[in-house]
Amino acid sequence: MRRRKLRNPLALAVLTTLWQKPMHPYEIAQTLRRQGKDSSTKINYGSLYTVVQNLEKHGFVEVTDVERQGNRPERTVYGITAAGRQEATEWMSDLVAFPAKEYPIFETALSLLGVLHPDEVAPLLKERLDALEVRIASGRGALEKLYETLPRLFLVENEYQLHMVEAEADWVRGFLDELTKGTLPGIEEWKAFHEPGPERETGPVQEAGPVQETGPVQETGPVRETGPVQEP
Repeated sequence: MRRRKLRNPLALAVLTTLWQKPMHPYEIAQTLRRQGKDSSTKINYGSLYTVVQNLEKHGFVEVTDVERQGNRPERTVYGITAAGRQEATEWMSDLVAFPAKEYPIFETALSLLGVLHPDEVAPLLKERLDALEVRIASGRGALEKLYETLPRLFLVENEYQLHMVEAEADWVRGFLDELTKGTLPGIEEWKAFHEPGPERETGPVQEAGPVQETGPVQETGPVRETGPVQEP
């Protein structure tokens, strides 16, 4: 997978949206929201204008028109260029063909799970499983309704999301079962890690005793004056 000039997924979403027809940034945002792309792409509408400007800077989009209606501010309409179509095609091909390492926050939590006691983890996972099952039920219902009005091509990301939630729920369910039954390999060591160990006794702090006096300070006698400093 080659390094791209722009790597923000929002830039790719803008390119594919402009592939439909030229639009001004506000219309791009409305189209992304209407087509449900905000459920699969993290869209920061506040940075949309910056993304469009960066696409124009690299020659992937260009100004095709400037609209003005009544007293409203001018709206700059952008269209995708031939270079933009090529970039979008290559970018999409890379994303579909090459698995990329992602860092889900739940995976991070699992990698650090040992800091919690197994007895604490079990109810937390049960709570997560309940939430996942609610999401699965609502996701299935929503998909069934969408199938009635939209071709499946426009719902594949929803299918993928649902399958990923189902897969996570299956894994959590199995791990939770091992945890509650005590059959998870290494669970005894895990529990022992949280058991308080014997306190280390270092013994009482030894006192150095009273400071020994060395006797009175001997006086060396009065300081002898050498007389006034003689000027040369």
